[in-house]
Amino acid sequence: MTNNDIFRRVRDAFDFNENTIIETFSLADLIVTHEQVTHWLLGKREDDFITLSDIELATFLNGLINLKRGKREGEQAKPESNLNNNMVLQKLRIALNLKAEETLEILQLADVQLSKHELSAFFRKPDNKHYRACKDQLLQQFLVGVKRHLRQNSSELEA
Repeated sequence: MTNNDIFRRVRDAFDFNENTIIETFSLADLIVTHEQVTHWLLGKREDDFITLSDIELATFLNGLINLKRGKREGEQAKPESNLNNNMVLQKLRIALNLKAEETLEILQLADVQLSKHELSAFFRKPDNKHYRACKDQLLQQFLVGVKRHLRQNSSELEA
């Protein structure tokens, strides 16, 4: 999955408009324009498509953490220059303030069954013998589960 795919899926899961996306970037100290956001959201085959770099996606996810949990005091987290699916999953988990059980419940909403041990392997350091790389399919399913979780919670609030 490309950074642009992840960006589009996160935007869709959280139902963000362009103004919210711009605000999210600004919470991580990066100013972006409507034009940049539009180009990042285009399909790969469209003429004005621009690839979202790892640093830009990491910055957006750091901004999402700040948006959902509040900006922490002091120096802000530096965006990673090399981002992988495990890091994206970790940042989304932090942004949503999810414990292991809640993360597993969200995955179940997308028909993914994992144990706590299997889940914890995604959050270990790469040199740990129990580390496991998060594949594109699992990250996609997690984002589907997040979308379903957020829609489920918003419909419960409206009722």
